[in-house]
Amino acid sequence: MQLALALGRRGQGHTWPNPAVGTVIVKDGMIAGRGWTQPGGRPHAEPVALQRAGEAARGATLYVTLEPCSHHGKSPPCADAIIAAGLSRVVSAIEDPNPEVAGQGHARLRAAGIQVDVGLCAEEAAYDHAGHFLRVREKRPFVILKLAVSADDKIAAAGHRPVAITGQEAKSRVHLLRAQSDAILVGIGTVLADDPLLTCRLPGMEAQSPVRVVLDRALRLPGSSRLVHSARAHPLWVMTSDISEAAAAMKLGAAGAHIMHVATTAVPPPGLDLPAVLHSLSDKGITRLLIEGGARVASSFITAGLVDEFWLLRGPEKIGNDGIAALDAQPLSVITKSPRWETRDTEKLGKDTLTIYEKT
Repeated sequence: MQLALALGRRGQGHTWPNPAVGTVIVKDGMIAGRGWTQPGGRPHAEPVALQRAGEAARGATLYVTLEPCSHHGKSPPCADAIIAAGLSRVVSAIEDPNPEVAGQGHARLRAAGIQVDVGLCAEEAAYDHAGHFLRVREKRPFVILKLAVSADDKIAAAGHRPVAITGQEAKSRVHLLRAQSDAILVGIGTVLADDPLLTCRLPGMEAQSPVRVVLDRALRLPGSSRLVHSARAHPLWVMTSDISEAAAAMKLGAAGAHIMHVATTAVPPPGLDLPAVLHSLSDKGITRLLIEGGARVASSFITAGLVDEFWLLRGPEKIGNDGIAALDAQPLSVITKSPRWETRDTEKLGKDTLTIYEKT
């Protein structure tokens, strides 16, 4: 099952709207086949592993990180493929909360005489499939907030002037996280200050870049930005209000951007309604969302209780008292010292430190 979980993680960021599932088929103590959900969500992990196993699947045991599907979608039910292949046992990490499955896959396998065991490595599987579960249950993706801060908790120099905070190892780790995310989100302030590209720039992984999402209530996104110039190569979704100018929307749309209108908040400060933002992304199929800035956007998502995991990259140098605070008016201690958050992992990346916090 640990191997199945590792295989499933290979698909993270590339299988949405489907979950990234891993499967291993074992017979007589030997691995007969393995598979993981393919880009775009099809084929599913189980038929990939069954095809590789061939006749060796008959009488074998299949380990899978999520309950096999039992419904006809864009591909036939995986439960039927398992039954047809003649497997004798299925070990499933966790039940799928999708109402179209929700135990029906396991029930179909048992009705066919296959032994089904559920719960092995369930906690790890629940973590890996958290985005799928949240999309099904709450109509929103799993939200990861990433911040790179100086030794004195700043994210930029005075006047929002960009400054190098972390080294190459940390930057590479962030680019890998981008590749493992369905979408990456920033506010228009970050775009205007940094003109980011927001792609994965690890060698050979450029094609695994996430959907780029910009929160831009008044459609101030410049047509000259790198995001707009690359919109036809890498998807760019611009989320704006209903009162934004139609001419600006048409211009960005003509450049390849996808314009999404969402509700605004009813109370100041003015901005897009964040639960509506997440619902719209979920409706498009996004299950894992990475937020990369800026300070106001990060603070707003934390205040709204919409962050599930917080990646804090800390560099060794200070910026100074005139630098831009990481979370706008909030101290980082709202997470780092809060009983509502606990440390999941810590990693040393050159001279920098990565600490991952998860909501308890």
